[in-house]
Amino acid sequence: MNAIISASDLASTLAGPTPPTLLDVRWQLVPPGQPPFDGRAAHAAGHLPGAVFVDLDADLAGAAGPAGRHPLPDVEHFGAAMRAAGVRADAPVVVYDGGQGWAAARAWWLLRWTGHPEVRVLDGGLAAWDGPLSTDAVTPAAGNFRPEPGALPLLDADGAAALARTGLLLDARAAERYRGDVEPIDRVGGHIPGAVSAPTTENVAESGRFHPAAELADRFKALGAADGTEVGVYCGSGVSGAHEVLALAVAGIPAALYVGSWSQWSSDPDRPVATGPDPQ
Repeated sequence: MNAIISASDLASTLAGPTPPTLLDVRWQLVPPGQPPFDGRAAHAAGHLPGAVFVDLDADLAGAAGPAGRHPLPDVEHFGAAMRAAGVRADAPVVVYDGGQGWAAARAWWLLRWTGHPEVRVLDGGLAAWDGPLSTDAVTPAAGNFRPEPGALPLLDADGAAALARTGLLLDARAAERYRGDVEPIDRVGGHIPGAVSAPTTENVAESGRFHPAAELADRFKALGAADGTEVGVYCGSGVSGAHEVLALAVAGIPAALYVGSWSQWSSDPDRPVATGPDPQ
């Protein structure tokens, strides 16, 4: 199944007999000390017709703490939020955000991880949509989706450490954070020893749309994703890392996500930290 959908294909699908459930997951990572981004207000100001807003912090993540800044949500809470948004187990879902794709990918990953069979991300997000927008409030019919975790591979901290040595662990953050040159959010900079730098921003063009599947496959193979190699991804808190897992899916490469990511790893002073441009 395709993991992404173009704006033109989405417009055609929405006009067809079985339109997908649309989820608006606009969210932005804001440095400490700055006011949070108000995705709900952005949604109210204009959204794809029929789209329902989903709050990443409230519905797609648990409370920040030792498990990271965006740990897995409580499965029952997540399921209830998805049903309230109209998600059905027997109907396709399309998720989008403001264009960066990270938040939409987090929703895509969670729905796929919990067993939804048909979820796609709008390639390029809201910025790619050239159709009409709506300011109408949407009250969807209740959905019936019941999450069953385990459909996609998941890593914990120990699993990520092991995979960095036995397979390929990709670090989806900016290269300067991987090297440890700067760390604007977490306790310390650097990376998991053995992890390979693979900024997720390099998976997309200036438009925010993914590079073609063949180009993505070549990129990941050059980073070490050879046939038969087990691949995992982490980032700061399991959001941009989900976008890298999505890019890998577009390329036809399955990958596990370490949801706790650097925010969990770096919070434990007993875990080793590597710095510089090399995996070590």
